[in-house]
Amino acid sequence: MTGPKGGYYKAELGEPHKFDPTFRGPVHNRGCTDVLCCVIFVIVILGYIVLGTVAWMHGDARKVVYPTDSYGQFCGQQGTPNANKAILFYFNILQCANPTVLINLQCPTTQLCVSKCPDRFATYIDMQLNYRRNKSYWDYYKQFCKPSFDNPDKSVSLVLQDEDCPSMIVPSRPFLQRCFPDFITRNGTLTVANKTSFKDGHGKTRSVVDLRDAAKQERTVLSGYDIWAYKSGITSLLDAKEVGVKIFEDYASSWFWILIGLVISMLVSLIFILLLRFTAGVLFWMVIFGVIVAVGYGIWHCYWEYSSLKGKPSSDITISDIGFQTDFRVYLQLTQTWLIFMISLAVIEAIIILVLIFLRNRVRIAIALLKEGSKAIGCLMSTLFYPIITFLLLALCIAYWAVTAVFLASSGDAVYKVMSTRPDCKYTNLTCDPKTFSQSNVTKLCPASQCTFAFYGGESLYHRYIFVLQLCNLLVFLWLVNFTIALGQCTLAGAFASYYWALRKPEDIPPSPLASSFGRALRYHTGSLAFGALILSIVQFIRIILEYLDHKLKGAHNAFTRFLLCCLKCCFWCLEHFIKFMNRNAYIMISIYGKNFCASARDAFFLLMRNVMRVAVLDKVTDFLLFLGKLLISGSVGVLAFFFFTRQIPVIQEEVPSLNYYWVPLLTVIFGSYMIAHGFFNVYAMCVDTLFLCFLLDLEKNDGSATRPYYMASSLRAILNKKNKRPEEKKKRRKQKKEQPNKRH
Repeated sequence: MTGPKGGYYKAELGEPHKFDPTFRGPVHNRGCTDVLCCVIFVIVILGYIVLGTVAWMHGDARKVVYPTDSYGQFCGQQGTPNANKAILFYFNILQCANPTVLINLQCPTTQLCVSKCPDRFATYIDMQLNYRRNKSYWDYYKQFCKPSFDNPDKSVSLVLQDEDCPSMIVPSRPFLQRCFPDFITRNGTLTVANKTSFKDGHGKTRSVVDLRDAAKQERTVLSGYDIWAYKSGITSLLDAKEVGVKIFEDYASSWFWILIGLVISMLVSLIFILLLRFTAGVLFWMVIFGVIVAVGYGIWHCYWEYSSLKGKPSSDITISDIGFQTDFRVYLQLTQTWLIFMISLAVIEAIIILVLIFLRNRVRIAIALLKEGSKAIGCLMSTLFYPIITFLLLALCIAYWAVTAVFLASSGDAVYKVMSTRPDCKYTNLTCDPKTFSQSNVTKLCPASQCTFAFYGGESLYHRYIFVLQLCNLLVFLWLVNFTIALGQCTLAGAFASYYWALRKPEDIPPSPLASSFGRALRYHTGSLAFGALILSIVQFIRIILEYLDHKLKGAHNAFTRFLLCCLKCCFWCLEHFIKFMNRNAYIMISIYGKNFCASARDAFFLLMRNVMRVAVLDKVTDFLLFLGKLLISGSVGVLAFFFFTRQIPVIQEEVPSLNYYWVPLLTVIFGSYMIAHGFFNVYAMCVDTLFLCFLLDLEKNDGSATRPYYMASSLRAILNKKNKRPEEKKKRRKQKKEQPNKRH
């Protein structure tokens, strides 16, 4: 099965390949390719490790894990005064524009770490009136005041001006480690603690709707950041928490049965792939026949409707006469509508029949290759589990990228900004120092303003280039992800190529073809795989930038700019898919012949262009059958899960867990089944693509003779009327030729 280095057959650019008698499958004695790109790739990985280390040294994950109060202190961090105060409390939540601002940045009110959220309505004025006869009022209220404040007799105006205590507290509950009002809807009425109104810090009666209005949609720009808030608001966030708790309970009680459903999906996917050698043709022709019958029925129905309406008054009006109508049933009363439908369906029917007539052999070849792919996977079962390695590598890449991005985002020191409720304060959002803020002129010019924590940042060279480093983090992440996928494709292609180029299957298949292919790909072709992955990553990176610009320019009124951006997005989308297609086939050629990326991509491109119709038919037939398989597997397992979780299977009815929402495990099983089938079928699709390229190469370099036999399956040779001549037959023919002159004499 091995051939010497350079054992691949040679071909001129765009010409059919010439025969090389030394070729016997994937070349084992090969050299390293695209070494320069390999060196650059290794250097980039080392630089990526350095970037992650620097980000880890400067960043602080606590800034993401723990909420930060107005003084830059973390809530709930062990070893600090706030160790037992893990929740962030807002003195006046009415001053916060929306919940997204509360979660991401800050709102213009003092934020304090507390151990629990308030569970009652109260105001500072009420507390002062009641605490003299009952000290418990102050004992409860002071836990929401500044720790240094301990003077309940201080006048209300001074307390509110210095923001020593909140002017009011409302019943709240923690969500995302922040106190939000405890909204409950009763009989269609929004309430908080069964009340529809409350008193604010100035004794004014307010409606709980005022709290809800803080969640209305609004675009807020603070400290140079653009934040989008949605109408869901605080109420929806809290409702989402309740739903989330119930969903978590459903997962906790049904995880075992979900796991069983996913295992069933895996077994069904495996059985489906193995049975495709028998059912591929039947499935395809049954569906095609069903489509032809359905379209034919549609033609008959349109003709029947056309005949029924013909002669009726007002049915002969043209569509252009009645113009656009919102009620589409009006069009169904016109003969012209059914005539258009009938002609369209007739054209579609004719196209389907003509394609099947003229491309029937190519369809048969595609089906035969699908069957052969099923046999190949049956011989190389280990290939079905290689996606686990790809998944683990991708998980590692994603985790490293996410951690690096978090540490980069959390790099820097606490930055404080002037926050004021007065719109005419010119110092709002300016940087300030909380230690000297009380002695500055800002407090005089903008009464009730305060210096509160805003975000983390800095003025050093490192901090100024945080955004650039985030872009580098993203680009290298895309490169590593695409390299991981490329490694998997090249590894699988090498294993399946070993199967195809075995003249006697499975006897001539080399031992451990998957492991051998993986070793060859890593040892010799890391540079080539990195080269192809880099090209794809750059295109994807540009697409992400275009999407970002499109998001930023959504409110722009320049039609030409939007049109240009739309065209660029479309072009790069097409380019990305073309590069993915070419890379996939280039990796197959690399796995077989061991040439560099550019040479392999060129050979694959011209090989496919010489067989463009076969490529088109195989691609569509494969996509169709695999999509049908995914639907069948996820649909059948989903139906089974539906009957189980809705207690409609009497035999195991008692085993069904009690659920809040039966659709939680049901959708999980359906989605998981589809993803499992997708993973299995990706291996199968790679198998078919590899066998197809090997089949095309086999046709061009061999002629069926004893020295140049066809390696394709007998079913493919039968379709093409090709035969392999046996050595015995060749000797017999030579003997007959020698005997013929003697007979003449």
